[in-house]
Amino acid sequence: MTEFNVNSPLIYAVAAIVVVFVVSQSVFFLIRAWKQAKMMGMDQTKLRRIATSSAIFTIAPAIAILLGIITLSNALGLPTPWMRLSILGSITYELPAAEMAATATGESLSVRITDPRVYTTILWVMTLGIIPSLFLAPFFMKKIQSGVVKVGAKDKKWGEIFMTALFLGMISAFLGMIFSRTSEGITGWIPVFVMLCSAVLMAVLGIIYKKGKIAWLENYALPLSMLSAMALSIPITRWIGG
Repeated sequence: MTEFNVNSPLIYAVAAIVVVFVVSQSVFFLIRAWKQAKMMGMDQTKLRRIATSSAIFTIAPAIAILLGIITLSNALGLPTPWMRLSILGSITYELPAAEMAATATGESLSVRITDPRVYTTILWVMTLGIIPSLFLAPFFMKKIQSGVVKVGAKDKKWGEIFMTALFLGMISAFLGMIFSRTSEGITGWIPVFVMLCSAVLMAVLGIIYKKGKIAWLENYALPLSMLSAMALSIPITRWIGG
């Protein structure tokens, strides 16, 4: 019997087919949009400037995606996170979903998954959990957006409070995972300390952005704080765990 390998050539081939298909769609619509713009008589210099600035601004979210791939590749290998986070996935969803599925099967993402049943369970949880968004966006997003706009139109202050409450509700869903291991002693507080470091770094970058009026920092504050917090997690873990 062949030993299961999360980095097997077959999984790489399947992931490559999916990624190439999605990238081909992007290239197809980019070419169609460029041709349509030329037919409308848009200035070519302006088009190139728009394309260049758009490409530059995609670097920031790409860094966050790369972080997700690196984080998940330790347990799930490289091809699966590469495929998931290249098409539909998000690190704010994929990592918690994979962690919860692994925990439910008695495994952990801190080690390489070698059981194919655990691997497929994690994959099913990650996949089925994200599918509803494909239907919610086209069928319900317009109604949800119009409802939010109506609330803001009636009372601007209440509209801002409502949006803030929605955002905090989303954040609170992830805070549970961060504080879930605090009962394990001081080592269980490591995720909390890393989160606090990330929050402080984000606040500092926000102040620098506002005071220094550094426009590009608006798009890079998040990945910079994430990278810095991940780097700080190493000495924090050694200090507390050691």
